[in-house]
Amino acid sequence: MGGSATSGGSASGGRPGAGGSASGGRAGAGAGGSASGGRTGTGGSASGGRTGTGGSASGGQTGTGGSAAVNCSAPALTGGTQHCSSNATGTTNGFAYSIWSSGSGGCITTYGAGAAFKATWNNSGDFLAGMGFQWNETKKYDQYGTVSADYSYTKTGSAGGWSYIGIYGWSNSPLIEFYIVDDWFGSNPPNGGGTQKGTLDVDGATYKIYTHQQVNQPSIHGTTTFNQYFSVRQTARQCGHISLTEHFKKWDALGMPLGVMASARLLAEAGGGNGSIDYKVATMTAQ
Repeated sequence: MGGSATSGGSASGGRPGAGGSASGGRAGAGAGGSASGGRTGTGGSASGGRTGTGGSASGGQTGTGGSAAVNCSAPALTGGTQHCSSNATGTTNGFAYSIWSSGSGGCITTYGAGAAFKATWNNSGDFLAGMGFQWNETKKYDQYGTVSADYSYTKTGSAGGWSYIGIYGWSNSPLIEFYIVDDWFGSNPPNGGGTQKGTLDVDGATYKIYTHQQVNQPSIHGTTTFNQYFSVRQTARQCGHISLTEHFKKWDALGMPLGVMASARLLAEAGGGNGSIDYKVATMTAQ
């Protein structure tokens, strides 16, 4: 990769935090998101638990380690509402969305089907778009129950020097920016420019875990020094189930604790280029 999560420059004022914004800064998950329960998107949820690797669900094929709810063959969604900006947040269908870039901006289309969205960018610098949970920094992750996500998406184009596709969020006290990366543009898994701390076997694959310190960089609470956590799947996929809580537990065990939770969302991040990521199925639950 060509840099850390904030490489490519940051806008004046830093990233706005959960529930707030800074002029030109990087957006958090957006205001007003759902703190618990979650909603299902296209593909819905299926009772009876998750299938194993290679399992199948009514209506489509599951991803490796995926859930019976994930229809990997679901058609692309149509319609929706497009939001084009270099810094914007909002809510739709009970989930928070956000878009931020260090350059010319891009667009996010929210479909109103779970947390499904489409992100497009064109040489936008460091570009992020996402949709999911917005929390109020009062509870640790285990107070939300089991946090998970199911998704299926397609990608086109290019993403410049680096890219992350999967889960993105923040905690406070300690201030942590975190990623669970299931896919990327290019041939090799990214590492966030960090130091490997361990591995986690979950959801049908091995994730390598890294930590990296950001010094005097924009955050949800202004420009400051903070740590980033990365869990990076070593076999990329575009459909499946992400057990967020299992990553959070493993980080704890490795001496990488999260604080009170600010956000967790499905993510599209690109470090340049011209492309799109279209989540045709996207759900997040905390219960």
